[in-house]
Amino acid sequence: MEADAQVTQLEQALLQQAETLAREQLQNADSARARILAESAEKLKLAREREILAAKVEAERLVRRQSQAAETRLAADLDRMRWALTEAALADVKTAFRIMVQDDSRYLQLLEAWLATAARALPPGDLVAEVRPGDEKRLAPSWNDMTARAAPGRAVSLGVLGHSSEGGLRVSLADGRAQLDQTFEARQARLADDLARVAMERLFASAPDLDTLIHG
Repeated sequence: MEADAQVTQLEQALLQQAETLAREQLQNADSARARILAESAEKLKLAREREILAAKVEAERLVRRQSQAAETRLAADLDRMRWALTEAALADVKTAFRIMVQDDSRYLQLLEAWLATAARALPPGDLVAEVRPGDEKRLAPSWNDMTARAAPGRAVSLGVLGHSSEGGLRVSLADGRAQLDQTFEARQARLADDLARVAMERLFASAPDLDTLIHG
């Protein structure tokens, strides 16, 4: 009987130890499970944050790319519009000038004003003013009076341009040291920047009178 009691006690002790060990294992498993779940949740959180950040970066890059493309298209459109308006302004100026050339009074006054400008700009010395063949005939009768008013004290001979022109004159020192081209084409080239500015102003506001481009 005593032996049976000892065996029973031993079995109970072993059973208690097994139960204690099982509880410890369960507790450890629960702790490990909780830790794994927490780590997984943190990893998912970090992954989501990285994905959100990457999406934001990509969205910003896409917006910048689209903005740059839109700005490039806008700049190209503005350049085309400016070019078209500049060409239109040039055509209008040429038309206005051709009309003026037909008016002896206005045209000869303009030539006198351009001659005076050249005489003031060029160094001292005798001058040569070259004009179109047709303009030479128109100017000859009043040339001495015109040069006396436009270039007082200076001798100005009248010559013919060696190239075609809409009008105006090219004034040079007789010795060829300097010249000022006051032909329509040369003045138009010098006014190119002003014409471009006028074109841009027409995009956003009213343009100035084209007459200022001829007389200004």
